[in-house]
Amino acid sequence: MTLALVKRQMAANEIKPGKSVEKWKVFRDVAEARETLGLQDRSVAILDALLTFLPTNELRQDGQMIVFPSNAQLTLRAHGIAGATLRRHLAILVDAGLIVRKDSANGKRFARKDRDGDIETAFGFDLSPLLARAEELALMAQEVVAARVAFRRAKETLTICRRDVRKLISAAMEEGAEGDWQTIEDIYLNLIARIPRTPSQADVHNLLDEMQLLYSEVLSRLNSHEETENISTNDARNERHIQNSKPESINELEPRSRKEQGAKSGGTDLPPRPATTSFPLSVVLKACPQICDYGHAVAVGGWRDLMSAAVVVRSMLGVSPSAYQDACDVMGPENAAIAIACILERANFITSPGGYLRDLTRRWERGEFSLGPMVMAQLKVNSGGAVRRA
Repeated sequence: MTLALVKRQMAANEIKPGKSVEKWKVFRDVAEARETLGLQDRSVAILDALLTFLPTNELRQDGQMIVFPSNAQLTLRAHGIAGATLRRHLAILVDAGLIVRKDSANGKRFARKDRDGDIETAFGFDLSPLLARAEELALMAQEVVAARVAFRRAKETLTICRRDVRKLISAAMEEGAEGDWQTIEDIYLNLIARIPRTPSQADVHNLLDEMQLLYSEVLSRLNSHEETENISTNDARNERHIQNSKPESINELEPRSRKEQGAKSGGTDLPPRPATTSFPLSVVLKACPQICDYGHAVAVGGWRDLMSAAVVVRSMLGVSPSAYQDACDVMGPENAAIAIACILERANFITSPGGYLRDLTRRWERGEFSLGPMVMAQLKVNSGGAVRRA
């Protein structure tokens, strides 16, 4: 007997009048929160057996909540558990404050009945703490479930981030991007080696933080490399004074294309806008090589070329100008062009490209969608092909 047990027993005697709860609901909450309560599986099995001796399905403040099975009966309903094990786990249930012993003078468990056959006094195990703590046990169970869901999502996020980093490092090495990519890869491999066979929640969150930092570093280096290439390409174009040889603009092809991002007007290329996407253009082209077939002079050398090609592709796919304009407004023109490039790669599997793009736009607006998984999936499919570049 401890002061904590005395306190719990006093609380069990102060249950709100008229309070009741379905006994199996409380049992499910206890089973869910068993680790928090310090219970083992055998402890839960014995509590299950004790509840079967309660004749009603409810624990009621004004009802009989003392059960008095013999050890032999308990052993039978607990699937043949050994006597010493039975006594040990009954003590665990008492220590956890889920049941209270109500002993008779001789230590036996029994009930005295009145002349009408109703139980007058019973000696055995009092289940009233389950009723008294019903709300507390339900909250424990909810917290355990929420923690489990968060843990599963963290592991999924770690897996996706790990794959993304691996693919970006591989793409950088294959394309000869400037930088010490071998050192970056060594850091990545070191992080992977630190993942335990059975990681805890703390392990996953710590590794996820480090992996996301590495992902940001890789993207930053690739973006710097891409900006350097774009500057060199633009300088070369300016020196050659290349003019668009086709005077007609895309406005003549589509009613709203004057507003579509990436379209050309007046026969001259507009100055390139800075990309708002976190993906380097080289990675996008490697993931979605088909878009290159629709660029100016069958080449995509910058984000402006990609956006112009996307306007042509969206017309070919039957995506309405309004659907594409909405995507540009919500996602940004560069991201909308990437979405079109990904849709082109999977055109054979998409029944309505326009409806699909509108759905992606709505999900983006709600914060439920990002291009990362889509681009990475296409990068995996097309990883064996070379990126076609200007």
